Amino acid sequence: MLSAQQAVEETTQLLSREFLVKYPQKSARYLETFGVEDTAELLQQQSVSTVLGLWKYISAGAADSIFCQLNLEYSIQLLSHMQTHLAAALIGRQPDAQRENIFQQLEPALVDELKELLIYPDGSAARLMNRKVNVFYQDLKASQALVALKQRDFTGQDVMYIQDNNQVLVGEVDIADMLKANSHASLLSLAQPVKTTLNALDNKELVIEKFEGYRCRAIPVLDAHQQILGFIRFLDIYQSTKEDLASDMQTMVGVSKDERALSTSWFAVKKRMPWLQINLLTAFAAAAVVAAFEGLISEVTALAILLPVAAGQSGNAGAQALAVTMRGLTLREITTNQWRQVLIKEMVTGLLNGLATAVTCAVAVYLWSQSLGLAIVIALAMVSSLVIAGSAGAVVPIALKKLGMDPAQSSSIVLTTITDIAGFMSFLGIALLLSDMLPRT
Repeated sequence: MLSAQQAVEETTQLLSREFLVKYPQKSARYLETFGVEDTAELLQQQSVSTVLGLWKYISAGAADSIFCQLNLEYSIQLLSHMQTHLAAALIGRQPDAQRENIFQQLEPALVDELKELLIYPDGSAARLMNRKVNVFYQDLKASQALVALKQRDFTGQDVMYIQDNNQVLVGEVDIADMLKANSHASLLSLAQPVKTTLNALDNKELVIEKFEGYRCRAIPVLDAHQQILGFIRFLDIYQSTKEDLASDMQTMVGVSKDERALSTSWFAVKKRMPWLQINLLTAFAAAAVVAAFEGLISEVTALAILLPVAAGQSGNAGAQALAVTMRGLTLREITTNQWRQVLIKEMVTGLLNGLATAVTCAVAVYLWSQSLGLAIVIALAMVSSLVIAGSAGAVVPIALKKLGMDPAQSSSIVLTTITDIAGFMSFLGIALLLSDMLPRT
């Protein structure tokens, strides 16, 4: 038979398990007021299914600290049965060494899925954020929050985020206000509204734009399920922007980010020459197209005057399609498997824009040259070249990404070649077909 003490302990354990199962949200709130080590010890005495029911109610910061105190075997079981997006958010806030140790213990299929969710593009909000974030429930007292902060791994966050019972962010509290407040004051009474939030995949430009527009010290970063992943401070983005500004300007004109004003001439030549040679090849390719129509141009000199118009419009249309497609790939709005949808959309856009610019061009050319044939040629060239350029702007970055190349670095060169050739070929090819309608010099 069980001793009286054993019976009491067993009964207590059953009662605690019953409470955790029936009242998971309330249980999570109580657990956050305990010491981190005591909470971890209590949870490890429960089944994984019991803990899973209340884990989603434990706020970020508390969940991270408790998870670090669980033994490895139990934490692996917990992650293996947790909803994938919750597991990804939790692992994403762990130190790199801890994360790699966990990945070695998990099933390979789950590791691949989690890693896919944790891969963020360079320059995205998730790459810029501080992962050590603390979130509290709105009805927690200021004194309780301060005690909890001492128990957690608290570094670098001077604005605490507040959520309601549905884990929705409802405000933020400056830690200085928390220190000065009455110890019995609720965090909600001290909170200010959250001015804005960031998605984990938002690019750096949007991050900067939001800091400039909202004038806040820090912005929380959320995933697609509105789980908080971290926060970005103004000082961090300011420093990062200073460092990237000069290198971005250099990259735009084919100069290496590594080159400095006082770098040696030989170093500069090595970094710049490949791009100059590539641009030279593309220029010769476009020139070859024009050379093929040398006889026609010599007879109709007006074609030479209008060539830059055709090529310029084609280049602009391609650059617009390229920018939109690159943004979609970077922010994961689209995948390479959606190339048909993107292509059709850009083809239709190119057709409609081509028709609109064709009317304007045709009227202007007719008033200038008094030639109906020349007006028809430029109009048809506008439509065809804009459709081709839009299609190329959509397909080129997707194709390069599919081939494992960097679309950001290579797309513009490939696109420039296509749009120049498309513009010249469309204009001069149509002019050749309608040569009988063109005025001779």
